[in-house]
Amino acid sequence: MLESPMMERTTETEITFAHPFVLGSLMVPLEAGTYRLIIDEEEIEGLSFSAFRRTNTQLEIPAIATRVGTRQRLRVSPQELEAAQAKDASANNRPR
Repeated sequence: MLESPMMERTTETEITFAHPFVLGSLMVPLEAGTYRLIIDEEEIEGLSFSAFRRTNTQLEIPAIATRVGTRQRLRVSPQELEAAQAKDASANNRPR
């Protein structure tokens, strides 16, 4: 019996930070701006419907608008990224 190959997919989206933010894997804050987010997923086999699980999340640095010769992809946890986005959003809601 032949096994069907596991289906994988990659999705690219953009996320925007209004303020500089920090990720645990970096020693310096990243600037405010729009960043490319790359998410790899694999299909969960054996279900009666199509479903995927995330296998890798990468943030491309620096921000898209920054003119540089090279870009890097930084592996990040989805939870850390969500926390950074929540902190950025709460900074927008602070009274001035």
